[in-house]
Amino acid sequence: MSVVLDALAQGYGTTTVIDNLTVTLRPGITALLGPNGAGKTTLLRTLATVMPPRNGVIRIDDIAVDGERSARRVRDRIGYLPQDFGFDPQMTAADFVTYAAWMRGVPSRQWRRAVDEALEMVDLTDRRKSKMRSLSGGMRRRAGIAWAIVGRPRLVLLDEPTVGLDPRQRLQFRKIISGLGDTVVVLSTHLIDDVGAVCDRVIVMHGGAARFDGTVAELEALDREELPGHSPLERAYMHLLPEGEQEL
Repeated sequence: MSVVLDALAQGYGTTTVIDNLTVTLRPGITALLGPNGAGKTTLLRTLATVMPPRNGVIRIDDIAVDGERSARRVRDRIGYLPQDFGFDPQMTAADFVTYAAWMRGVPSRQWRRAVDEALEMVDLTDRRKSKMRSLSGGMRRRAGIAWAIVGRPRLVLLDEPTVGLDPRQRLQFRKIISGLGDTVVVLSTHLIDDVGAVCDRVIVMHGGAARFDGTVAELEALDREELPGHSPLERAYMHLLPEGEQEL
């Protein structure tokens, strides 16, 4: 699996959010860092084929995604969890994840096994028959992660997936995505310690452009020790941002 963005431009109305972004994504876990408004969510929505590119090219497994017809050809390979995801409160957790399996084109004979696997990975096996409305916020977030990974899609896009998870659940989340194997995982987050713990690569976005693209170690090497009270990785990240936008 490879995902190639070549001179990608994206926006809303007359506003350009991503401008001339060229990136190649390969198996492994890539973190998207950047302040609010940097273009992270827009990039994930574009990769998920929710929005066609305004300009430039996206290739997923060598398929140019430039409209609805080509988007349908690749959607079964993509698992996408928005930061704010919707659900039917009357659905059980198992029904919710089964619906995702159906949408992704998982054969019906494989639904039970795929759903059981996804729920086990997020520690919700004992809540499979619980209605979504009865789950806590953290449990719903874990059900959303199961939605994104059911059927083991080859491209997994996660927008702030650990919001609402307690420290133990965040550690479990790290274990989950570390075990996805030969998968392209793109993780948008504000939690720098999650990045340092599980990510192979970091892209720091600002103003719709990539200010940095490299390994965690390469980002950490930019640390100038000018911001006491933060980890080297946090300081290196903040160093890349304009003054006034350096809050975590």
